[in-house]
Amino acid sequence: MEEDAGQSIPFKYPASDFLLTVGGMLFFFLDVVLDVWAVVTFYQQEAYVFMGLLMFLLLGSSALVQAFSWLWYHYDKDGTETRTESLVKSLHSLKILHVFQMGVYFRYAGLVRISICGFCCRKRYMEGNAVYLTHDLSLLRLIETFSESAPQLVLMITVIIRRGEVEPITILKALGSVSAIAVSVTMYHRSLRSFLPDKAKQGWGSSVVYFMWNLLLIGPRVAAVALFASVFPCFIAAHFLSSWMVLFFVAWQLKTNFMDSGGGEWLYRATVGLIWYFSWFSIVEGHTRQRSTIYHTWIGVDIGMLCGFWVWQMMKNPPSFELPLDPYVIFVIMISLYIAGLCLKVTYYKFCHPKITKQGEVEGHLELMSESVGVPPNGDVVDFRFMGHTERPEPSVRVNKRMRNLAGNFYS
Repeated sequence: MEEDAGQSIPFKYPASDFLLTVGGMLFFFLDVVLDVWAVVTFYQQEAYVFMGLLMFLLLGSSALVQAFSWLWYHYDKDGTETRTESLVKSLHSLKILHVFQMGVYFRYAGLVRISICGFCCRKRYMEGNAVYLTHDLSLLRLIETFSESAPQLVLMITVIIRRGEVEPITILKALGSVSAIAVSVTMYHRSLRSFLPDKAKQGWGSSVVYFMWNLLLIGPRVAAVALFASVFPCFIAAHFLSSWMVLFFVAWQLKTNFMDSGGGEWLYRATVGLIWYFSWFSIVEGHTRQRSTIYHTWIGVDIGMLCGFWVWQMMKNPPSFELPLDPYVIFVIMISLYIAGLCLKVTYYKFCHPKITKQGEVEGHLELMSESVGVPPNGDVVDFRFMGHTERPEPSVRVNKRMRNLAGNFYS
């Protein structure tokens, strides 16, 4: 009976996910080291403007991620605690950790500890808690990706172009960086799938397709912004701020309900505007296809305009170095890659995406999943204390309602 009860839990945390988490943590530390190295390099080269911009991006992104991490701890203060979380006795201590930019490290420590304990003790409820922590970390990594990695890549490509260091090795490095961004988006996508176990029977093949169309859409966007910034550095800030304000206004008009406080919700909407500057992100249910079509049309036109201004400037004032390709050829490549990404995205939604078309079907599947483990539709704690008729109560298993809501938006 106890074994059957354990098998009903929908959240599984296999060893492969644990290894991916550990790998993500190691890359997180490596990214910090590389960021420090980049700042030191700019300082040694006396490129103080670039150094200042990079430090602004790093510190701003870190503050944003820590703010979300702290708010989620604050919202979940009445939820089930892991043993690692219990080491910090008060929210005041957690706040100090986040002020010193250590909140995300603390989350990684908690996840690694509870994962190891779960594997050693073979406690099913620990798998649910591990998945809960993984969901928050995947969303934090997504925010970090578009608040730090994507802008930092734009800065680096801009520096490379302005210095005339456009060589095959630098192009490969930029391609590797944009691939890392697409990987982060793909890992976020795989986290969403855990909330629709009967509809998300997708293997790694669908994730590869998802990765490829994100790579083909994000790559040209980042490259177009960098090309424009390389010839009009004084106007790129105006372009970003004007675009971000429009996107922020749209997020506000959609009346999102993601955070548990008014201030947190405004921060979330501002962050959505930042993410939309580089990539599409579904935030509310209903009419997703129409909104996505309007968004990609607008971004496609914007990419064409940014690249067009760059080509015009290249023809008017040719650079002192030789470009690997003619500016017109680069313009055609950027547009072609973006169109190819759109075609691949359509292919994904046609053949790989769960076919959920009826109104309310997403909510029905989420509620069915919740009822199968004993959690109310709007709750975030699953109670397994009496499963298996054990004499000793089992700790509760948490369901991450934030990712649960995003899964409903994504699969609607």
